[in-house]
Amino acid sequence: MSFRRGVVRQSKFRHVFAQAWKAKHCIDDVRVSRVTWDSPLCAVNPKFIAVIIEAGGGGAFLVVPISKSGRTDQSCPTVCGHAAPVLDIQWSPHDDNIIASASEDCTVKVWQIPDEGLTSPMTEAIVTLEGHSKRVGILAWHPTAFNILLTAGCDNVICVWNVGTGELVYQLTDAHPDLIYSVSWNKDGSAVCTVCKDKALRVIDPRRGTVLKVKEKVHDGTRPMRAVFLSDGKILTTGFSRMSERQLALWDTKDLSEPMAVQEMDTSNGVLIPYYDPDTNMVYLCGKGDCTIRYFEVTDESPYVHFLSLYSSKEPQRGAGFLSKRGVDVNKCEIARFYKLHERKVEPISMTVPRKSDLFQGDLYPDTAGLEPALLADEWISGQDAPPLLVTLSGGYTAPTSKHRDTLRGKPQLVSQDSATGAASSSAGSVAAPTSTSTSAAKETEEEVPQPRVSTKETDGNAERPKKEDDLLNELLAEMKALRAVVLAQSQRIELLERQLARIEDGDV
Repeated sequence: MSFRRGVVRQSKFRHVFAQAWKAKHCIDDVRVSRVTWDSPLCAVNPKFIAVIIEAGGGGAFLVVPISKSGRTDQSCPTVCGHAAPVLDIQWSPHDDNIIASASEDCTVKVWQIPDEGLTSPMTEAIVTLEGHSKRVGILAWHPTAFNILLTAGCDNVICVWNVGTGELVYQLTDAHPDLIYSVSWNKDGSAVCTVCKDKALRVIDPRRGTVLKVKEKVHDGTRPMRAVFLSDGKILTTGFSRMSERQLALWDTKDLSEPMAVQEMDTSNGVLIPYYDPDTNMVYLCGKGDCTIRYFEVTDESPYVHFLSLYSSKEPQRGAGFLSKRGVDVNKCEIARFYKLHERKVEPISMTVPRKSDLFQGDLYPDTAGLEPALLADEWISGQDAPPLLVTLSGGYTAPTSKHRDTLRGKPQLVSQDSATGAASSSAGSVAAPTSTSTSAAKETEEEVPQPRVSTKETDGNAERPKKEDDLLNELLAEMKALRAVVLAQSQRIELLERQLARIEDGDV
């Protein structure tokens, strides 16, 4: 009698496991905010960790280098320019030194963090955005356009700002009849999806101010919902059923009449905040007060949303920060990293795919969105759309130093690109636009080895690099490219052999 092995769904992420870092790598004595607003309270990029903290007589958040560990001194400087508690913080996707904060004082402020971190309390923002009549609780930077920031407040209004000029460019006052729970841009930033207290999911074109699609009663429960755009245009929502069970649902924007998939989880009270990784198409769900992080893979095969596993611990989380893919450790096959907020501690948690090979795993790390914006603010405002500009993670990613050297005050002015030389420097009181390169080869070089794109005038009087050093650098870059090509070819060969071995083991050959 012969037994045929059951069919198992093929996925390289089936065995992803989560592991908390050792106590010596945690950040201790962080007074995490007790604000009741359902936001992550934490934002992370490859340079810094920012955490909203308790502050007397106003609102503040802590910013420390991502390498920071151990005890945080009570005298540690903070960003403390708000007059009321801070509700949300978001790093700019195009500059690792720029962070926006939203507050109960009805304002949004944009701050520039020095490369070395804070050495004294920061009270003056580079720009303050005033356009909401009630507290502001939602921030969302445009994924591909430089200096475009969306804000949503408890006045049920969505505002879109050009941070480079401090100008309110679009305002949607009639799209939502009640409190907005979440806002998410799509991949190229041409539309946003929102969920509201009226239980409706909306797809909105912010430039035209029109609601493109509406789905009533996405989830029947009365508790808050969340929605996030996926890279293929679908929308994933979290909410509650009529029986107060937490749900996850997947929607096709072409037909919102019925969900493609619905999964029910448990009856906990915490709002499930989805963190989406477009490179792996995985979704991580974290709930405030939960002791678990669930993760799923979204595919084109039914049932479309596949539960992978969950990370469980003894301590509930107050919030969590999700590190962008540029910051993960590719040498350890780390595909995601969370920074879990305890009551007085920040704990890193790595999501890792087990692999035996020490080579760069190209199938785990497709090219990911880099710092370089695809569009300037004015180009997006004029109606242009563009997908993110991608960079390779082969060999790891090195974060460049900030393009903004000086402390900026007042309303920044957007500097136009100098396409001929790429050496336009920002004047005092300006947020500089990224300089463009003159050839595609130069762009490839920047993607391979990210470097600070500043003119020789901005290097504090340093002499120009001798030509011999340039030649040596070019030789090293050429050698690195050749080595990368060899590594990629070998990894593809190994992957092919592994697939052939799997077919032999399954009896298909």
